[in-house]
Amino acid sequence: MTGMSVRVVDASTGAVTTGDVDAVPDVLAAGSRWVWVDVPEPDDSTATMLREVFGVHPKAAQDGLSRNHIARLHHYGDVLYLALHRPEPGAGGHVHYLELDLYLGPGFLVTLHGPRNPVVPLASMVRETEEVAARLDAGRLRPDGPVALVYALVSSLTNVQERLVNQFAQEVGTLEQRVMAQADDDHPQEFLDELFTTRHTLLTVRTMATQGAEVLARAVTLTSRSEGADPRLLEDLRDQYDRLARITSSQLEFLAGVTDFYRARTDTRMLIAAERLAVIAAITLPVAAISSVFGMNVIVNDRTHWPWVLAIVSVMTGLSLYLLRWARKQGWW
Repeated sequence: MTGMSVRVVDASTGAVTTGDVDAVPDVLAAGSRWVWVDVPEPDDSTATMLREVFGVHPKAAQDGLSRNHIARLHHYGDVLYLALHRPEPGAGGHVHYLELDLYLGPGFLVTLHGPRNPVVPLASMVRETEEVAARLDAGRLRPDGPVALVYALVSSLTNVQERLVNQFAQEVGTLEQRVMAQADDDHPQEFLDELFTTRHTLLTVRTMATQGAEVLARAVTLTSRSEGADPRLLEDLRDQYDRLARITSSQLEFLAGVTDFYRARTDTRMLIAAERLAVIAAITLPVAAISSVFGMNVIVNDRTHWPWVLAIVSVMTGLSLYLLRWARKQGWW
């Protein structure tokens, strides 16, 4: 459990002190304070701590050590387990799923990070928890309980995702300008790669937001059934995720329109080019047929029949001019 931090918060004053995990049972038994434990790099000893110190169900404890590819929620007794994600753009258009696992129980909150991809810096994994911890230690944040702290942490997740959508919305606007200015018509493959890379990132954010809204809606329902629990903070988090999903969807629709316009214009140009090639083939085919047949009989090894050559060339020229005029009347060029 490298880098684990334990913060003990006074329920009445909001004063924060650092502590040790061995003292957590006494703090929970007293009831006047509550605990936040953050584990940046969990291991098997973390699962043991969750089971023995906080009474977390073994399945939930193991889920926090495994990679979850979707947002998840489980309710074990009086402990609520949440697995949420935040996108982190990587190299080559890849988007990393940074996972945050939360164990919410009476008088405690435990947060776990990972599993971590080696190419992702640890600082990126713990960005939100470090920010909230700094506010908590400085007294700028005074949550009255673990649920309020969950609200602060998840709000930070949605805020980062909203900023990412805003960043890529600017990128979508730039792409739209380039399409209208026809600046990338000579490099369609590279430009389409840019379009679909942006689309992939926005799709990732929308997927995370939609899944987050679903699991938080379930969390609101479960909290509403508990006596004395106030689900309003969790309801607001669900609303944040819903709003983020709708905003991202609108950007995806705009990007789809830009992509469709660019592809339609590119496909139209290819169609026009194919029509012109067909015209060329239609014009040259009779001429090629005449030249191939008469060339073997008019131009021979020992002598050339010049009158025939001139006559055939004249016929081919006239035929070509006629076919060009006919194609022009058809509107093919």
